[in-house]
Amino acid sequence: MTVTVAALGFPRIGPQRRLKTALEAHWAGRLEAADLQREAATLRALAWRRQAHLGVDHVPSNDFSLYDHVLDTAVMVGAVPAAYGWTGGPVDLPLYFAMARGTQGRQACDHGCAHETAATGVPALEMTKWFDTNYHYLAPELSPGQAFALTSTKVVDDFLEAKAQGIFTRPVILGPVTFLKLAKSKDKDFQPLSLLSALLPVYAEILQRLALAGADWVQIDEPCLALDLTDFERAEIRRAYGALTHAAPRIRILLASYFGTYGDNLATAANLPVDGLHLDLVRAPQDLDAAIALARDSLVLELGVVDGRNVWRADLTAILDRVEPIVAARGPDRVILAPSCSLLHTPLDLAIETDLDPEVSQWLAFAVQKLEELAILAKALNQGRAAVREELDAAGAAVASRKTSPRIHDAAVQARAAAVTDRDATRATPFEQRIVLQQARLSLPPLPTTTIGSFPQTAAVRQARAAHAKGQLADADYAKFLRAETARAVAWQQEIGLDVLVHGEFERNDMVQYFGERLNGFAFTRHAWVQSYGSRCVRPPILYGDVSRPAPMTVEWWAYAQSLTDKPMKGMLTGPVTILQWSFVRDDIPRGQTCRQIALAVRDEVVDLEAAGAAIIQIDEAALREGLPLRRGDWDAYLAWAVDAFRIAASGVRDETQVHTHMCYSEFNDIIAAIGAMDADVISIETARSKMELLDAFEAYAYPAQIGPGVYDIHAPRSPGSGEMLDLLAKAGARLSPAQLWVNPDCGLKTRKWEEVEPALANMVAAAKAAREQLVGV
Repeated sequence: MTVTVAALGFPRIGPQRRLKTALEAHWAGRLEAADLQREAATLRALAWRRQAHLGVDHVPSNDFSLYDHVLDTAVMVGAVPAAYGWTGGPVDLPLYFAMARGTQGRQACDHGCAHETAATGVPALEMTKWFDTNYHYLAPELSPGQAFALTSTKVVDDFLEAKAQGIFTRPVILGPVTFLKLAKSKDKDFQPLSLLSALLPVYAEILQRLALAGADWVQIDEPCLALDLTDFERAEIRRAYGALTHAAPRIRILLASYFGTYGDNLATAANLPVDGLHLDLVRAPQDLDAAIALARDSLVLELGVVDGRNVWRADLTAILDRVEPIVAARGPDRVILAPSCSLLHTPLDLAIETDLDPEVSQWLAFAVQKLEELAILAKALNQGRAAVREELDAAGAAVASRKTSPRIHDAAVQARAAAVTDRDATRATPFEQRIVLQQARLSLPPLPTTTIGSFPQTAAVRQARAAHAKGQLADADYAKFLRAETARAVAWQQEIGLDVLVHGEFERNDMVQYFGERLNGFAFTRHAWVQSYGSRCVRPPILYGDVSRPAPMTVEWWAYAQSLTDKPMKGMLTGPVTILQWSFVRDDIPRGQTCRQIALAVRDEVVDLEAAGAAIIQIDEAALREGLPLRRGDWDAYLAWAVDAFRIAASGVRDETQVHTHMCYSEFNDIIAAIGAMDADVISIETARSKMELLDAFEAYAYPAQIGPGVYDIHAPRSPGSGEMLDLLAKAGARLSPAQLWVNPDCGLKTRKWEEVEPALANMVAAAKAAREQLVGV
């Protein structure tokens, strides 16, 4: 009997982001569906073999997805909304991707306009953040009386596929209670959890089929157990797992929650009739003693001891000190070692990062290295520490180096952050006074039009950036290329009649990485990609030390763009909370301290933009809500330092300078007071997929400032017509004063194509003109 190692999930995108390449080739019509499926099978096989080679005993299957695992679950249980025209039977790839990305249809403009057509396709499912991560999932859409049926056997098929290759896997399934809690309904009064009785037979059938296929363990993820649950919800969890274990007694269930503490849900989880329980001991080390006290002797405890969401090397000796007594007390066969959560959230392999500074590199571990760490720990527990003495010493030396390196600490940065006062985080006058000065300065029409910041990063832009990075394009030639792209974008915006312009951000690789590369305290990789959604991958910077801004970061490009037009040109910045959230953040000081340092660096840039003449400065805080702790009891402390950081960044300007912010794919109801406390003059938000429902929170709160509700869902490859956008603006006007409204897309347009963007934004301008007549009479 030995301690074994498990992985809860592995990066899906594969080496060199091969999944992204295949998906985008398929969507562009260059790769047939059969070829896409063959590439997916190859990537699954590579992941299974690699994990087995690294010493993983419980290799996951069904963690791979062509787009999103929550969407896969909806397809598995037949939860396909009627709008997609599904009449039962297997869900094919076109339907699957329609739910993920929407469909594009065309019809003549209902206003008879010669310059546009209106889209008649079906929008994608609503997209939102996966708990407190930067991964986006597609929310299932359910309705009263929803019928469920097993319409996809992907979970069984993947298990058998791996088995045929000689790899015996532990299938992973999103649990029924979490699935229902993540679901949405057009009926506001409907509670999807009421469908549990209808859903459980499908889950029971899947478990029975897995047992017949030969699976001995199945991992069922119920991360809702890290949330605040009601007594009724806990009772439903007990009912669900009582039914599932009764229906499929031949298969052992490992129940997994992660991202936070079980807290008051631990007694429920530990007493379920399951065979194993996963503990996230990185986010919730306090759960260990309580779980041991509650666990029956036969319950296998899976200990998530290596951080599955960050990139820092583990202190292996400290972990062994904690785990060895548990193994001795419970026996090695009742302890499994694992990452804290799925490795979906970490880059694939540190070994290919040959350009990283060696000192920083020794502090890091990506997905492959984290599994190596677990194998070392298991070997130490099974054979004794002497068997891995060299590996333990190397890990200990790296941890010690990180603690003592002078690159981590900057006394001047720490002193400046400590000296911040309330005045530094407060605008000179209230919004009601500021907006009068701003309107006089800007002279904008009602419902002014703008975009969120970025324009399409075309193949030419990406190729020029890559050539410049490789030294194949001289600095002067690259700058000339970027100026030409910027000039074209500015001229086109003027041509279609946008009121407030942006420079397009062609010089930026990423809204966080671009700034991190210009700040002290950050390191960067070439290949450390992680999935954000679908084929969208990001390469988060590594924030390892104290943060400061050595020089202006955006002023030169803003000044060039503003020189091309008399219309207002927005200065575009990423906010401190978003830079923090979308980086791999140091874990040696509180996150709030790091965020304040970033805020002061952003403040310096804001002040410099204003001094250069910027009348509007946008500080994007797309990640404010995703940073919320999962437990409401911890919200106030987080929101206090997060809102404070934004205010520090924004409050160095004069009253007549207008400060915008942007938030995307968030549920605002619970944090609307904090959004109000940010004291931005204008906020733009995602509302197109929700059909303006997200404005309900702003209406109920009587939000005093101005709002740009998104009328163009940029995450779907469709160009909505002006009629569709006008309908959305009418809904916005019914909730808020037209004097408050701006008109803009949901988010930046970096990932879209010009042939999609050009008609969509022309339609948006037309919709704004019609809305002025309809809502304001102008």
